[in-house]
Amino acid sequence: MRGGEKALEVLCERFPDAELFTLVHVPGSVSPTIERLAPHTSFVQRLPFVKTLYRHYLPLFPTAIEQFNFDRFDLVFSVSHCCAKSIVHPGAVPHVCYCLTPMRYAWDQFDAYFGPARLGRPASAVMRRVMARLARWDRDTADRADRYVAISHYVAGRIARYYNREATVVYPPVDTDFFQPDAASPGVPFAIVVSALVPYKRVDLALDACRIARVPLTIVGEGPERARLEASAGADVRFLGRRSNEEIRELYRAAAVTLLPGEEDFGIVPLEAQACGRPVVAVARGGALETVVPNTTGVLVDGATPEAFADAIDRAIAARFDRSVIRQHAERFSRKRFGDEMEALIRDGQ
Repeated sequence: MRGGEKALEVLCERFPDAELFTLVHVPGSVSPTIERLAPHTSFVQRLPFVKTLYRHYLPLFPTAIEQFNFDRFDLVFSVSHCCAKSIVHPGAVPHVCYCLTPMRYAWDQFDAYFGPARLGRPASAVMRRVMARLARWDRDTADRADRYVAISHYVAGRIARYYNREATVVYPPVDTDFFQPDAASPGVPFAIVVSALVPYKRVDLALDACRIARVPLTIVGEGPERARLEASAGADVRFLGRRSNEEIRELYRAAAVTLLPGEEDFGIVPLEAQACGRPVVAVARGGALETVVPNTTGVLVDGATPEAFADAIDRAIAARFDRSVIRQHAERFSRKRFGDEMEALIRDGQ
């Protein structure tokens, strides 16, 4: 599961009698803790090939999210990366929104998703009009949430910029009980990326940097970018697709360094790696500034170029990081801490 689902899982544990609403639910895609709540879905669920083509139905999401009825509830809590913050609720029912980020593709990252280089000029021009309308709707419905909670100070800044709203910050949960160091030391140095293979994750930067540094690279994850990335990868790059949490944990432990080449809103992967006692190389932007301690738990890269990233990989592999210090830093982001902070906030919201 990705970061939003991991946060939702903790909330489902803390509030087992809650009801869960979502635009689309693919059975088996989330943990049993979430599945147990039998999510209510929107009309988008019934559209053709929704399991694989749900992104194509994005223009329908505003209509779908507004059709849910929350009249019978005492409080509505949304986990939103797209449009959940815009649910319609009775004025007497408080709505607290845990905002993963305002929509990247509708605001400041349109070209990474729908630019001419990706779709061609005609299709990109059409999508620009669609996303401009979606951004207006996103802005105009920002006041439907009574309170915003952001996953990082970086996202709180985006909420202020695009929604003109203040936000409390509660960092997402990291399963530090599961992700722990082992006694073994890494063998042949290699780097790892654990990521959805989508444009803004900048996995291409990791490919180029590892080629320059002559460090083998292992990539865990799936997404629409996989075919393009595989076509440009060398023989020392492994694409493993989806892997179990147990396999990912072993890869964190075995890797010399975990890479975060994209600008993240928060970034749980670097903290999972740090919970395993392993250092991180990340671009010095966004959430990494709040999760990676320079020269203590990893290396932050000022320039998002292959050469700068390659130099940082070399320095991270050569450095002697203290595994216990790295682990101690990650423990500040535990699931228990997240659950306690969220439960207190939700109780206060009622």
